[in-house]
Amino acid sequence: MGKSLFFVVAAFFQTPANALPEPPCNTLTVSGNPEYPPLLWRDDQHPGFLIGAVPALLKEITEPLGVNVEVRDIGSWARVQRMARQGQIDMVAGAFITSERIGYMDYLLPPITHLPTAVWVPKGREFVYRHWPDLSGKRGSTLINNSFGQNFDRYAEQNLRIEGVRSIEQSFQMALVDRVDYVLYEVLQGEVKLEYLGIADQFVPLPTPVSREGLFFTFSKASPCNAFSLREQIAERLYDLVNSGRVDELIRRYKARYSASS
Repeated sequence: MGKSLFFVVAAFFQTPANALPEPPCNTLTVSGNPEYPPLLWRDDQHPGFLIGAVPALLKEITEPLGVNVEVRDIGSWARVQRMARQGQIDMVAGAFITSERIGYMDYLLPPITHLPTAVWVPKGREFVYRHWPDLSGKRGSTLINNSFGQNFDRYAEQNLRIEGVRSIEQSFQMALVDRVDYVLYEVLQGEVKLEYLGIADQFVPLPTPVSREGLFFTFSKASPCNAFSLREQIAERLYDLVNSGRVDELIRRYKARYSASS
């Protein structure tokens, strides 16, 4: 996609350019899913903050613009979304698109990366999974307020039994003791998290993903820092870094860093 077409598409997610200008912000308060290594996780060396490939990428984007970012650990993924809706944080560092979220967040294009989500099951309890109806009648678990794409979310709400919990470790432990049949979680994050927990040899992802979604930076519509000019500058730098392969480099680096911390 050429840059000219890219910015036309990006405008779909942005508020009108003739909106009243917002005052410039030198520091952005950012948060995200703290259960998302190697993209985001809690920084044991600096309690109250998140580290990972996505915070590192955001800092590379904003520092040349003279904007500081504080990627804070403010609690669960559900709480992060609630605070973004209320404008208590300026940005979310990584979110899938849903119609509900578009109502209170502006998405920046292009996506940071694309993430396939797997059906994770304990070894020895695999079942045939080819498409969503194969999950009917089974018990699943994932993080509260997690999304795996608009279409799957709608189907799951109407047809599937998926229990939301506060930490993905809880979901995997529930599967091990047969309280649920499967865990829904992204492939990359699942591999890293299970290795960290020391139970990677006890789970397998079923071959067919339930979805493959783009992960985006977003601005809270209620943030006083959400100005068109700032979003445009961030999007331009994001475009260049994504297309240079920088995101993949950072994911590899922080995957190794998270594994070494176990």
